[in-house]
Order: sequence, then C-alpha cells, then structure tokens
Amino acid sequence: MSNTELPKTVDPYRLAAQSVIVDGELPVHKMRRFYESILGAAEQESCQVRLSFYMDDMRRRLVSGELKTSVTLQCQRCLTPMTAELASSFTLGLVTTDEQAQNLPRELEPFLTDEFSADLWTLVEDELLLVLPPFPLHDRSECPAREQLEAFEPGETEPEPEEQQRENPFSVLANLKKKH
Repeated sequence: MSNTELPKTVDPYRLAAQSVIVDGELPVHKMRRFYESILGAAEQESCQVRLSFYMDDMRRRLVSGELKTSVTLQCQRCLTPMTAELASSFTLGLVTTDEQAQNLPRELEPFLTDEFSADLWTLVEDELLLVLPPFPLHDRSECPAREQLEAFEPGETEPEPEEQQRENPFSVLANLKKKH
C-alpha cells in the first residue's frame, strides 16, 4: 500500500469504468467520529487503505476495499488501555439514489454518491466504525484483571448422578400420547 494520503473525493463512476485501484493512508485523527470512539491513536497513526473500483458482469459499478489500522481502546474487563488491530474487507455498490440502492442484490451494501463525486474519507470512517468491537477485551491471559477473574470463576463441578437428574417435564405428554 502507498504512503501517500488518500484523496478526500474522487469521481467513482469514472474510476469504475477504468478499473482503477486507489491506495493510500488516512490519518486516524482526521476521522472525527471514529477518533472520538477510541481512546486514541498516535498522531502519526494512519489507516492503510486499498480501494478497487470496477464494473461487474451485470455492469454494476462497485468498490471493493481493504482497511487496516492499529488503535487504542479501553478493555471492558479491566478498564485499562489496550492496542487493537482493526481490519475490514468489503464490497459496495455505487448508487446515486435510494431506488438504485434498493435494486442492489442482498450481498451488496450501497455506497451513496453524487454523480461525479464520492467522499472516500467518510467511506473509510464508516467502515472502521463498523469493525470496532462493541466490548473490547484483552486476551484473557494478558488481561491485568486475570487474577480477579479467576477468583470468581466456579471450580470444576461433578456431573449429577443419573437418579438426581431432573425428569423431563414433557415426558407426561409422551405418556398421554401413548394412551390415545
């Protein structure tokens, strides 16, 4: 992937007609909604972006993308910072109206654009927001709260003997069925 900054806007229909690949980086701090959703990222931290614009066999204009970045999130188990690697792969159908979006096959999400302009930064930010974990957690073996968690975990329990297991409440219905 390229070390150049991802262009903010492009003509997606022209790029799809020419099967163009756009590589670049987008500084994490320039995506306000995403940046506010994380604990932080180094000032120099960027999202690596690769977008492929093309037309499929049905002459639909599509964009496939791959994104990856590293950010700091708050572990919901121990409430301390943790590093998370985020990655996304996606394919979107380029549309200019809601009607076109409704006509896309189910496997394609729409990317609503103007006739000659698409905001790539918003596209990247939206995709990163979708891959943010709802409850970020350290790996259990690496979590600073590991010892406290182990103290509250129940130990291994013995399985109940067969005679102590509960009777199936629906067995009465089975008996009724046999009588009729």
